[in-house]
Amino acid sequence: MPFATAHGHRLHYEWIGPGPDAAPTLVFLHHGLGSVETWQDYPQALCEATGCGGLIYSRWGHGLSDPVSSAPRPLDFMEDEAWETLPEVLHKLYVREPILIGHSDGGTIALLFAAGPVPVPALAIVTVAAHVFYDQYSLAGMTAGRKDWDEGDLRAGLYRYHGDNVDGVYLAWSGLWFRPDALDWNIESHLVRITCPSLVIQGSEDAFGLEAQVDAIVNQVSGPAKRLVLPGIGHEPHREARQSTLASMTEFIEAVLSERSMS
Repeated sequence: MPFATAHGHRLHYEWIGPGPDAAPTLVFLHHGLGSVETWQDYPQALCEATGCGGLIYSRWGHGLSDPVSSAPRPLDFMEDEAWETLPEVLHKLYVREPILIGHSDGGTIALLFAAGPVPVPALAIVTVAAHVFYDQYSLAGMTAGRKDWDEGDLRAGLYRYHGDNVDGVYLAWSGLWFRPDALDWNIESHLVRITCPSLVIQGSEDAFGLEAQVDAIVNQVSGPAKRLVLPGIGHEPHREARQSTLASMTEFIEAVLSERSMS
């Protein structure tokens, strides 16, 4: 099972399809409680549809990567992931032409990477249920999730991906969003520095973010941005509307690569 060390932590990763010397690489960034495994076979399907290679990795504390303590993560942990860890992962695995595909926190990390001082710029980014600010609506979704953790099946469902570190994963992540200053979290000021093409996807019934999240991204990035809001879909459009998101992502990525080949 392959591992790479980045920013002082051993991270589990998987590679799909052609290597970075043969094709651009789709880099899949999981959600706040995710891992390599929570993507299931979606990366394989998207790589096959686009002809790109694929890199999936579990961030520190997730899946088979090094465990994290249950202490709440700092408010700027996603900036650290985007500007410190992810560039090192790409360097270690020789990724030269990344296209970032990020779900939820992973989408936010993709946005920050594209806006940041990184050595290898993204060719494009696709965000799925990304968030750029935290509000009372998001807090309500987190509160419902905590009840499911305390009284429902959430812990058992996450255990299959994180094993004995499941408590560390959940408590470190959720502890951040229940901090008194969490409602101050906002990364909109970074969006203007994003110049690469963006596809911004969200479900209209997302329990963690209003459609205003999509508007904030599309209206503030400097590069071309396309929005896709799926009616009746929740926080996981790539699962709940698999075929339509696959088609939209494939069309977007093919257009980006076609434009690149002509420039």
